[in-house]
Amino acid sequence: MSFVTEIASPEVHSEYSLQKLSGHIGAQIHGVTLHDTLAPELFQRLYRDLLTHKVLFFRGQHHLDDTSHEAFARLFGTLVPHPTQPALQQSESILELDASKGGGRADSWHTDVTFVPDYPKIAVLRGVVIPEYGGDTVWANTATAYQDLPDTLKAFVDQAWAIHSNEYDYAANRQEVSSEQLRHYTEVFLSKRFETAHPLVHVHPETGERNLLLGHFLKRIIGLRSTESRVLFDILQNRTNRLENTVRWSWQPGDVAIWDNRATQHYAINDYGTQPRVVRRVTVAGEPAHALDGRRSHVYASATATTH
Repeated sequence: MSFVTEIASPEVHSEYSLQKLSGHIGAQIHGVTLHDTLAPELFQRLYRDLLTHKVLFFRGQHHLDDTSHEAFARLFGTLVPHPTQPALQQSESILELDASKGGGRADSWHTDVTFVPDYPKIAVLRGVVIPEYGGDTVWANTATAYQDLPDTLKAFVDQAWAIHSNEYDYAANRQEVSSEQLRHYTEVFLSKRFETAHPLVHVHPETGERNLLLGHFLKRIIGLRSTESRVLFDILQNRTNRLENTVRWSWQPGDVAIWDNRATQHYAINDYGTQPRVVRRVTVAGEPAHALDGRRSHVYASATATTH
């Protein structure tokens, strides 16, 4: 279901205002208190702006606790827990990212949970404990990254497929990795192993935009040697996270970020040392990605490698 519609009465929510934060992605919304009883017209407006700007930011949402966080997120669809990491105790689907624990520093470019075919479509992240300095998060627009590719490169990636897995080179793009982080990765994150075949370019089911589907879960591009796959991945990934294609958010306690996981990547900057940093995330169930030729993402088996 698409919410890309004009609201019936623009005067109904006169306090709602939007401030763009960069040229290609990100906007801060003012005048809205997030809860699960938002008027349908207001939610339509918020959803439309989310599809347009890819990530929305809200300050001062201190009223949200775990229960109301989940209740608000359900407005976007069915909540889905992380496939391998346990939800917060007494919670349906909240994933806590605590910097003092092994899995709490997401300091590598990624789209959430692309190692499964029906990866989440939307994420709602709440700042709980924020360091005095550092700990910003950066998002990148995967639609404009695709749009800016030269035509010759588009012609190749439009047809290419890649394998995404939660079994990847965890330390490859991180400046430092602690023994606790490695332990969490091998014992918790890899408690179940997943491999999925995704198109390198997918068509967004609501906006119709073409988006690059990359990030650190991409293991290899089908049909290329590992060295060739890495070179092409680096070219595409570097175009995705160019500074001109990103927005950076400096967290405060009570902030909320909502992003379209089908049209973005993100990176949590690990520059706050041993300061505490706790954020909590809820994700909304998605669907397998659509390739340009209509094929869908699927669980990967080596026997299918020659079919793409």
